[in-house]
This record gives sequence, C-alpha cells and structure tokens, in this order.
Amino acid sequence: MEHVPPPAEELARLDRELAELDARRAQLLTRRAWLLAALRPPTPTAAPGWNPSAWGAPPSGRPGAPAQPWGYVPKQPSAPRSAQNVLLTLGGLLLAVAAVAFTLVSWGSMGIGGRSAVLAAVTLGALIAPAVLLRRGLAATAEALAALALVLTLLDVYAVHAVAAPDTDGLGFTAVASAVLSVLWTAYGLALGKLRLPLPAAVVLAQWPLLFWAWAAGAPALVVGWALLATAVLDGVIARWGKGPGVRVTACVGGSAMGFSALMVGLALSTTASGPLGAAAPGALLLTAAAAALAGAWRAPKGFARTGGVVAGLAAVVAVGGVPAAALSDGWRVLAYLLCGLALAGVVRAGLPRDAARGVLAASGAVVAGALVWALPSLAAVLLGPVTLLSDVWAGSPEGFRSALGSTLPWSELAAAPVVLALVAGLLGSAYRWWPSVVRIAAPLGAREETPKPDAASSAAGTPGAAWTAPPGAGAPWYTVAGAGARRRPSGAALRGAAGAGALALGWGALLLAGVVLDVPYAVAVAGQTALVGGLLALAVRGAGSGRGASAVPVTALVGAVSGAVSVGLLSLASEGAAYAVFGALTVLFAGAAVRVGAEVPRAVFAVASVVWGTVLTGFAGRSLDLDPHEAAPLVLLVPALTVLLGARLRRNPVALPVELTGALGALVAVGLAVSDAPFLALVLALCGVLAAGAAVRPERRPVAGYLAAALFVLATWVRLAASEVSFPEAYTLPVSVPALVVGVLRRRGDPEASSWTAYGPGLAATLLPSLAVAWTDADWLRPLLLGVAALVITLLGARHRLQALLVIGGVVLALDGLHELAPYVAQVAGALPRWLPPALAGLLLLVVGATYEQRLRDARRLKDALGRMR
Repeated sequence: MEHVPPPAEELARLDRELAELDARRAQLLTRRAWLLAALRPPTPTAAPGWNPSAWGAPPSGRPGAPAQPWGYVPKQPSAPRSAQNVLLTLGGLLLAVAAVAFTLVSWGSMGIGGRSAVLAAVTLGALIAPAVLLRRGLAATAEALAALALVLTLLDVYAVHAVAAPDTDGLGFTAVASAVLSVLWTAYGLALGKLRLPLPAAVVLAQWPLLFWAWAAGAPALVVGWALLATAVLDGVIARWGKGPGVRVTACVGGSAMGFSALMVGLALSTTASGPLGAAAPGALLLTAAAAALAGAWRAPKGFARTGGVVAGLAAVVAVGGVPAAALSDGWRVLAYLLCGLALAGVVRAGLPRDAARGVLAASGAVVAGALVWALPSLAAVLLGPVTLLSDVWAGSPEGFRSALGSTLPWSELAAAPVVLALVAGLLGSAYRWWPSVVRIAAPLGAREETPKPDAASSAAGTPGAAWTAPPGAGAPWYTVAGAGARRRPSGAALRGAAGAGALALGWGALLLAGVVLDVPYAVAVAGQTALVGGLLALAVRGAGSGRGASAVPVTALVGAVSGAVSVGLLSLASEGAAYAVFGALTVLFAGAAVRVGAEVPRAVFAVASVVWGTVLTGFAGRSLDLDPHEAAPLVLLVPALTVLLGARLRRNPVALPVELTGALGALVAVGLAVSDAPFLALVLALCGVLAAGAAVRPERRPVAGYLAAALFVLATWVRLAASEVSFPEAYTLPVSVPALVVGVLRRRGDPEASSWTAYGPGLAATLLPSLAVAWTDADWLRPLLLGVAALVITLLGARHRLQALLVIGGVVLALDGLHELAPYVAQVAGALPRWLPPALAGLLLLVVGATYEQRLRDARRLKDALGRMR
C-alpha cells in the first residue's frame, strides 16, 4: 500500500527540493560565466559606474547564450601580476646610484661649465620626462622618473653647497635649501596632479626649514620649541586641506612628531623653570600647542578628535599649572597641577564638540590619576610600615607616628599627599551626594551618534540594527540597546557606587597620611586609627542593613575596616598597653558589627575577624605572664573553646561554620606552640580532643568532629607515652582499649547498623598502633609474634563477622608486622641475587599484571564492593 504524505509535509518537501535546485543552478551559472570570460578576448574597459547587466541588458558573449538573472555581475578573473613595477623600481634605483656616484666621484674631473651643463641637463630631463609620460598614459614610469628627479634635486643642492658656497654654514644652507625644494616640489606636484610622489615629498622637506634655521642661529630651546610648533601647525593645515590621502597621511605623521617634540621642549622648560616668570614663556608655548590641538580636533574624526582633546588638556594643565608650581616647593607642586586638571572638568559646558570634550575630560582624569599614583606609595608605607614592629614586640612606645613606621620616605616632601587625597575624595563624595545633578550636567557628553553593531538575529531578520529602547529616566545620558551587538555601559547606580567607594577609600587614606605628615604622638595615632576602623565598621553595617550589601560603598568600608584593623594591630605591638587596648577594642567592635549587621557574608567576616583578634589577645596573656610558648598554648585554646560553645548556640546559622573553623585554626596554632615540649603537646592534643568531642555532640558536626576527637585522643596518648619513654605501652593502652571495645560491643548490640569504625576503631587503634610502632624498633621476637597473632585473630574475626574496621586495621597491622620480620631476610636474598634478576622479575610481574589486567580490575572492584558492604 503506497503511503501518501499529508499536503503540508509534501509541500515542505517540494520547497526543499526546489531550493536545492536553485542553489545548484546558481553554482552552474557562476561557473559558466567564468568559463565564458576566460574564453572571451579582452575588451575595452567600460565607463566607470556603467554596468549593463545590472540594468537588465544581456551580457556580452556568444550569440544565443541565455540571459543571466537581473542584476547578476559575473566575476572577472584577475590579471596576472606584471613585472613592470619591479623593473621600474630597479631602473630608478640604478639611475639614482649612478647619479650619486657621478656627483661624489667624477664631479672634480669636469670643469665648471661641464658640471653645470650635466646637472642642469639631467635634472631638467628628469623633471620634464614625467609630463610627457603622463600624456601617453605611462603613469608608473612617470612616478619612477619623478623619484629620480627628487634625488637629483637633492644632489644639485649638495653640489651647489660643495662648489659654489663651501664656506656657508651647513645648517643655515640646509634650512634655505629644504624650504626652496619644498616650494619647488609643491609647484611641480600641483602642475602634474597625477603624480603621487612630489606633494608628499614636499611635505617631508617642509619639516626642516624652521628647525634648521633655529639651530643655525643658535636660538635657545624655547625658540626651537616655537619652530617645532609652527611646523606642526603647518602640518595640521596641510592634513586638513591637503590634496590626496598621501599628502594628508604624511602631514599627520610629521605634525605628530613635530608637535610631540614641541610639547616635550615646553614640558622640560616649564618643570625646570626657576620661578613663575621663567615658567610663563614655556607656558605660552604649551598653551599655543593646546589651542592648535583643540582647533585640529574641532572637525576631526572621532579618534583624532579625542586624541587632540587629550593633548590639548594635558598641555593646558602643564602650561597653567607650571606657573604657580615654579613658586612652590617640590612637595606641593603636584597640587598645582591637580587643581588645573580638575578645572578641565568645566569643559562639559564649554560648547566643544562631543569627542573633543571627551578627550579633554580624559586628560583631566589622567592628571587626577597621576596625582593619586604620586600619593599612594606613601599611603602604602603607612599601612605596611608597622610590619617592622614584629621583630621587636613591646619594645616601648615610640615618640611619634613616623618613628613607629620605620620608613625612610621623605615625609616633608610628601606634605601635599593628604591634601591631594582629601581633595579628590571631596569631589567624588560630592558627586556621590548630588549624583542627579552630575548626570544632568554631563548629559551633552553622553549622547551617541554611531549605530550599534547588528547582531545575528537582527541581520537574519533583515533589520539594519538592533531595536532601540528608551532611556530608563529623563535626562539620563546613557541609552540601552536591545541586541547582542550593542556595547553595554556601566549603569548610573554602578558609577555612583564607584564614586562613593573612591571617596570613602581616599578620605580614609587622607586621614592616615595626615597623621604621619603632622607626626602626631604615638598614642594619638593608635587611637585615631582605631576610631577610623570603628567608623568604617559603622558604614559597612549601615550599608549592609539598608539592603545594599553588595554595593561598592559597604564593600569598600568592609575591606577598609579589615585592612585598617590589621594595620593598627601591628602598630600597637610597640607597647604592651596599646596592644591590649587595640585588640580588645577590635574584638568588641567586630563582634558588635557581627551582631548588628543583617547580611550573611559581612556577618561571617566580622565574626571571623573578632575570633582572630580574641586569639591574639590570649597569646598576649601568655607573654604578659612570662610563659614559654608551649606553656601559653593551653591559654590559646580558650578562644576555640568559646567558638565551640558559640557554635552550639548558633547551630545551623550560616555564621557558625566560619566561626568554628576559625577556632579550629586557633587550636592548630596552640598545637604549633606546644610542639617544642612533648608533655604539653600531649595535653594540648587532649584538650583539642575534648573540644572536638564537644562539637561532636551536635548531629550536624558529628560525622567529622567525632572521628577528629578520637584521632586527637589517640594521638595525645601516643605522644604522652613517647614523652615518658615507655617501653611497654600495652600496660597503658590495654586498660583503655578493653573498655572501649566493650562499649563498642554494647553499641553494636543496641544498634546493629552502627559502623564498626565508630564501635571498635578507637579501641583497636589505641593498642595496635602504639604496639606496632614499638615493635618496629624492638630487636626481640616476642612482641612482634604476639602482635602478629593478635592482628591475625582480629582480621579473621572481621572477615567472619563482616566488620570493616577489624578487617582493615588487623590486616594492615599484620602486613606491616610481617614486613618488619621478613625485611632482614628479604635484604639478604636480594643481596645474593644477580643484579639483573630484580628488573627481570619486575618486568615479568608487569607482563602478568598487564595480561590479566581486566581480571585484576574486576577483582579489585569486587574487593572494594565487599569492603563497602561491610559495617
């Protein structure tokens, strides 16, 4: 029975087949057109812009050829690359070499008339020939001869100076010659407009007259700077109204080089001026350069306009700021430049083109960033300087803040650093406070003209770009684009948050630096930094409590509070009283912040920090009591004990786990302090076991804390026995193991599903492992024999009753005990065997394992499954 598809399915199938046929037909037509073009003789080029096939006319070809689709333009095969350019280049190069050789070598053997005649004839011929060649359509040959003529004119200048004016100053003659040649080649290029070389060459020659004239006249550096700037302005005019892309590109490159050189001259003179009057003259040069750059950026494309705005802004800052800076000391000059840089922000209302204004604002930002980079190293010295106090804790209170830091920075020259930070912080804080006004003022610079890049979806749909969406609020400078190709700008809230965070961080740094610059007393510095930490904590708590816990300002306050606490804590190490006061205050402040804050992450950070400061306080107590480190270790465990109690109070609160982990780190510190004395180490390990057992009372901590408590108790026992130099540990371990095993049996009777590791593991390990350690160092045979028999019995019991702990512990102890007993004999046998036999046996073993790899893998899996099924 024939299957007839539904009409919709059959229609879809027909559409697919027709589409495939159309694609194949288009491919065949393209190939046919290429073949026809390859067989067709060359025809004269059609007039530019005329395309008969695009208007429906039949394409040229053999008669009877089917017409192509409307608008179809077949691709013509590209002509093979000709060797004409290579030949012309080589010919021009050889002629230039011959001309140079003639001028340098054969010049002296001819008379003055011959010299003049030869040079005049050759140069004139090289200048006239391109005009004739252009009329005949030989443009490439004309370009080659024009290049030769350029070289010849340079040789003419050299020859004139060497023969007719040998006593003339070389720099002055070069200035005049370059000016004359530039004018001549400009006229020549304008006369023969089809040549591409003369006008760019004239632009290159025009770079040197003013510069060489200034050098020849022995002018000061300022005059040289004006000469460079005038040349750059000339290049800018040529780049704006020049003829052809080659002329404009050459002028842009030359203007950039000359303008940069002029700016460097003005910068050097302004920064090294001896007074305000001395800085005024280079300031005028820099202001003129700024005006020229801004004029060039007025109608320039986007990238050039922004670059011009940046150059103009920086030059204006150096020009205006250099005058008052010359009258200030080295430590305050940066403030003059910073004020001028901030004044550039007024460009938003100056009526400049948008891209140029953005460039000027970028220059303002660069000046502010430079001032901050100058001030931040001193802030880093304030925060990190107290680290030097770790080498001599409680040595005594220093006289002032600077002496406590131990830094060698010239603080007298950094007096403006806190002012710089405070000024920028004030502006950022004002922007944060009155953000809607800032957005309204900056609205003219936020508009955009360029169309966003269309995404794939919009292109496929035939739309020219993504869909535009209205701004979220009236007067907002940013727009949103609904499409993947649109570039996303930071939202207004994010920018405002960044401004607030910057204001907070810089204001905090300004207060810290102010204390160092003023060299306040040590007690005032410690109290002030502690108060700053309290203020930052208050801001962090307030920001997190207002529902903006993830915004920039509360996060900055949190980071600043922790960093400031570490810094002031290190600073307080110079005095015992200051250390207790600071760390006590920090413990209370961070604990209070943890109680008051609403967000989970800040609460955990504050609680962890409070635990750390409390742990440090317990260490101070041991030092105050003149205790050795191992004697102070039990005191350090006070804070971990409190964290266990607090964890029991908090239970499943998200803050409980970070607090308990921090307490565990404190316990680890206590263990490290007690390592030097074995009896105290055993005591500390036992106390840690008690704390772990206390945490194991809670069901959510039992899986980890229970095993940890057992391990700590066993380890404490071993350490205590080793410290007492006990040679018969069983006398101490068996009285513990037997009751523990009895308890385990009772536990298993009451709860058959209880794990054997929980029931029997601690009791077995308490005796077997210390006995194994002693057996490995015992030369007698009785202890290893008894230990092996006991391990064998335990292993068999584990296999009989399917108890994992007995099987694993007994098997491991039995294997290690047997290895200890067989080790001497194995060593003797290995010494008697030939050297080649062990590698051969190893290779044979690998071959056997490899040949039965799958079987061994299955056996290992079965063993793993069997162990996993045990209790």
